[in-house]
Amino acid sequence: MTKQHRAMLIGAIGAGKSTLTNALLGRDVPAVKTQSLVYRDWIVDTPGEYTENPLFYKNIMATVLEVTHVLLIQDATNPKTIFPPGFTTGIPKLSIGVVTKTDAPGEDRERAARQLRRAMPEGPIVYVSAYKKEGLNEIRELVECASREKIKEYLISSKSENISAM
Repeated sequence: MTKQHRAMLIGAIGAGKSTLTNALLGRDVPAVKTQSLVYRDWIVDTPGEYTENPLFYKNIMATVLEVTHVLLIQDATNPKTIFPPGFTTGIPKLSIGVVTKTDAPGEDRERAARQLRRAMPEGPIVYVSAYKKEGLNEIRELVECASREKIKEYLISSKSENISAM
């Protein structure tokens, strides 16, 4: 991963942001509750409270200035979402939806994708299992894309079943 590309992960408490961060970076350590912004290599892991409480949106908006991509994390086992409709329309960065816990009992990836699509009108959605290492390469490759056009080109050339197109 080049240092010029950096992704911020945002999502609810317990959505799998820290587990995903560890998996993307090849770190074999247990996830711990994120209490503040955590910068690791090309990833900025955020506390779930930043997205769950609109009073913390200013923290998201300040941090978004430091990144090229914003990854919206939605747990496939959670019937609720914390993202309001059109959430990413106010974020001037490339957005990628990520459905986590696709290997968990009771997961509903289609529901999770619909929830993300309401919050993120455009951008790819990647289905991920951090434990099975599914969808990780797709996220890394999408974060390497420097524009919407490059993301579209990647999606056209990709044969991955772990991605839903824009």
